[in-house]
Amino acid sequence: MYAEVLVEYGVKSLDREFTYLIPNNLKKKLKRGMKVIVPFGNTTINGFVINIKATSELENLKEIIDISNEELILNEELLILGKYLQEKTLCSLIIAYNTMFPSSMKVKEIKNNYAIYDTYLELISEKKAHEYILVNKRSIKANELLERLINHEAVLKEEYSSVIIKKLSDLNLIKPRKESKYRINKYESDSRGLTLNSDQKTAVEKVKLSEAHTYLIHGVTGSGKTEVYMNLVSKVLKNNQTAMMLVPEISLTTQIVERFYSRFGSDVAIFHSALSEGEKHDEYHKILRGEAKIVIGTRSAVFAPLQKIGIIIIDEEHSTNYKQENNPRYHALEMAKKRSEYHNCPLVLGSATPSLESYARSLKDVYTLIKMERRIGDAVLPEITLVDMAPEFKKRNMIISDLLNEKITDRLTKNEQVMILLNRRGFANIKTCVSCGYSFKCNKCEITLTYHKTSNALRCHYCGYTLLKHEICPECQENALTTYGLGTEKLEDELKEKYPNSRIIRMDADTTTKKGSHEQIINQIAEGKADIIIGTQMIAKGLDFPKVTLVGVINADDALNIPDFRSGEYAFGLLSQVAGRAGRSHLIGEVIIQSFNPDNKHLNFVKNNNYKGLYDYEMNIRKILKYPPYFYLTSIKIASKDYDIAKEEVSKVAKYLNKTLNNVIILGPTTAGLFKINNVYRFQIILKYKDFNQIKNALKYIDDIYVQNKNVWIEIDNNPVRI
Repeated sequence: MYAEVLVEYGVKSLDREFTYLIPNNLKKKLKRGMKVIVPFGNTTINGFVINIKATSELENLKEIIDISNEELILNEELLILGKYLQEKTLCSLIIAYNTMFPSSMKVKEIKNNYAIYDTYLELISEKKAHEYILVNKRSIKANELLERLINHEAVLKEEYSSVIIKKLSDLNLIKPRKESKYRINKYESDSRGLTLNSDQKTAVEKVKLSEAHTYLIHGVTGSGKTEVYMNLVSKVLKNNQTAMMLVPEISLTTQIVERFYSRFGSDVAIFHSALSEGEKHDEYHKILRGEAKIVIGTRSAVFAPLQKIGIIIIDEEHSTNYKQENNPRYHALEMAKKRSEYHNCPLVLGSATPSLESYARSLKDVYTLIKMERRIGDAVLPEITLVDMAPEFKKRNMIISDLLNEKITDRLTKNEQVMILLNRRGFANIKTCVSCGYSFKCNKCEITLTYHKTSNALRCHYCGYTLLKHEICPECQENALTTYGLGTEKLEDELKEKYPNSRIIRMDADTTTKKGSHEQIINQIAEGKADIIIGTQMIAKGLDFPKVTLVGVINADDALNIPDFRSGEYAFGLLSQVAGRAGRSHLIGEVIIQSFNPDNKHLNFVKNNNYKGLYDYEMNIRKILKYPPYFYLTSIKIASKDYDIAKEEVSKVAKYLNKTLNNVIILGPTTAGLFKINNVYRFQIILKYKDFNQIKNALKYIDDIYVQNKNVWIEIDNNPVRI
């Protein structure tokens, strides 16, 4: 018997199976998909068994040394999914499979043992236990232990002294039994759901189970999509199947998970990057053993080893967070579709602001469109007002307009909550010298450093380079440094000064780095311990705080000025989502959006809650300019630490593509949007095409050429979310 093994090295030159002999002691145990230890050159490494066969033409083969973990198996579906992931992203197959595991379980040997156990005691012979109790009536503690075990109680070893346990063990009356212990345990559950309104009932009824089809729920903010999801999951569980639900951000999992825990108890497993390695290990094994029927998590949870999946749900499906932007560059939606087909189950997408691609597919009946156009209960959509900041600046209202100030003061008086969006973290964007014009930039990325007041340092948000704050300009030696721009940290200072008696909480990437910080902040807001909530885009989606009645947006133009063809769509989504945080209960909500361009079409689409207007406007532009969904895009980046080499190689690639491809629009080469990151220079080529098969072979050829090149890196991103 022989095994074809994919070894742990992720380099493309070793992206193939190696054949090994299966030793006699492993022939009955070894299965396809198992992780094994094999000899490789002069060392031993790990790998996955991709295939088992009876014969091989190769001679003098080495034997597999051992199985790394008999419990850990890449099942048939995940083996297929890995190959699909490799095909879509052009990564090596071992990297595709590695992507499916938490760090503690990846193919390379991890020395840390994350498993923890409770040790219970169990009887070896009930008859002998009875006999012991009759003869040894003075052994009170020992008899108590034996009687508890006779009555089938769960008895932890730590409850009794080692002397008693040794004595009874030596008499062959009891023995220890280890049981896996989970770090996350939520057992409370209440199967009762809320009463559905007519829109929710219709949505639940329209989704047909046991059918591989995609549904798009286009529901306004606060329309009760989560309750629809839970009702669909309940139906699936009654069919003895499992369910998967993806959310775009960790901040969203806190409230959604609590709702699912309260409904389904310990049937729920969670999976996201904020968990510790031990918690990820526990949750993964809980899923692997079939002890979890529902998985809720962020992007990587799409690879969870669930079996018998009855439904897959992707909430806030428009979010760019579902696309991984480093190798392998997959989109969770594509992986979910593949799993939906494998299990013959529905894929449900939900959003108040669907991606234009998804909405276009729903209008062509590729997806089934389900509309939920009213909020649950007595809640109504908030009134949105656009404030022109040009006249406000003349009145020296640089940050807060008169109208927003009036509304904030009113809400604070009424003991209601205010949410302020500023999609820019840090204290200030630029620290510059007013004498000579010098500004601080990252010496690795040529990106302007952002000043953070709490750490009193300038930081690059791309590579992490940090520079302590200077008081004197390093260029002209003048004491003339000042800060420009506005970040959430500075906004917090401004609001504390303006509203000194209010309780202010900031939620951004800087305040949520510690474990549990998302949950802590969200609980503080929910418990009414904050009057004003300041945040970046992480506060815009999915969160539900009944006392939030006012949302203010500082500098909405930032979202519109991103150099990307999707900037209008992104801005509409972000602003509509954050507006949806207001007035989600019986209290009336209001939204103030501050801009220097209040006549902007996208802002007025937001003001009028006009998604269809945005869709028609954007689709017309994209058709003319040949952008998605009318054309697909692929980004090819050529990168090197040597500027001249990168420039020369990207020219060669462009020449090859122009010569090889037909009916494909080729843009570039040009410098990439972020030209220099961490001392690496990046050039870019963009392809526009109708069918991936038109470019597939050319991409594979280019990718193969650079496998052995140590001076040049190639990044191929199919359907990039940013270009």
